[in-house]
Amino acid sequence: MPDPATEAFVTHRNLLFTVAYEMLGSAADAEDVLQETWLRWVQVDLDQVQDQRAYLVRTTTRQALNRLRTLSRRRESYVGPWLPEPMLTTPDVAEDVELAESVSMALMLVLETLTPTERAVFVLREAFDLGYDEIAAAVDKSPAAVRQIAHRARQHVDARRPRAAVTAAETRAALESFQRALATGDLQSFLDVLAPDIVLVSDGGGIKQAAVRPILGADKVARFMLGGLRKTAETITLEPTVVNAGPALLVRLDGDLDGVLAVRVEEGRITGLYYVRNPEKLTRVTAETPLTRR
Repeated sequence: MPDPATEAFVTHRNLLFTVAYEMLGSAADAEDVLQETWLRWVQVDLDQVQDQRAYLVRTTTRQALNRLRTLSRRRESYVGPWLPEPMLTTPDVAEDVELAESVSMALMLVLETLTPTERAVFVLREAFDLGYDEIAAAVDKSPAAVRQIAHRARQHVDARRPRAAVTAAETRAALESFQRALATGDLQSFLDVLAPDIVLVSDGGGIKQAAVRPILGADKVARFMLGGLRKTAETITLEPTVVNAGPALLVRLDGDLDGVLAVRVEEGRITGLYYVRNPEKLTRVTAETPLTRR
């Protein structure tokens, strides 16, 4: 039988990983944070801990904040646009509306524009509905200060938050139309399914070729993708999947995984394409257990 410390940590591990991942945008860094949390947890006298879940969340948040400040400096020298590490998600994640939105590629990119403390407060309050007192203990601020930070962060995110999502049927139809456009290479087929203000962000991390900056507008995105299709000699296959609680395609070249293309659909058309090609961010897509409901 596991000891009490191990049992408590395993019980809350899913929650702790999700907190760390939403704050950092990297599964690998989230795992490191969990390891650091565990090393501190096993040294704690459990008889002195009134709320084990709150204690673990507080420790995880503090470790994630420390790492986030380091990552912020590292990302300043990142080659090309940076995208969160894609995570496979199970259907129950999509059913949890707040969790599904908080792990979406689009919203996680918005969270990148917050300060580390603002991001921690927003994640803990909006995605996990923690009380202000509990959040205050996690970020070493007063409850009154946390209220102000939460309000400021929410205003910032709301101003940049993606528009309301469409139904599952509309999303599926848009994805199927997009796949047909890729298969045929027809410009008009692309323009029919892409929203006029679509943005394409590709992340190669300096390892794989990618656009050096986001591409805006249906015509530019369509021509960029058509140009890529024409330059590729390999056989392209597309496998529908779900990452970050949203539709995505596993893109394979001659059977080898080239990248993950996350798709944002609004009002029946595609408004965002997020293509992660950096191989260092693809290991969990095929080898790890999907993210499940906390």
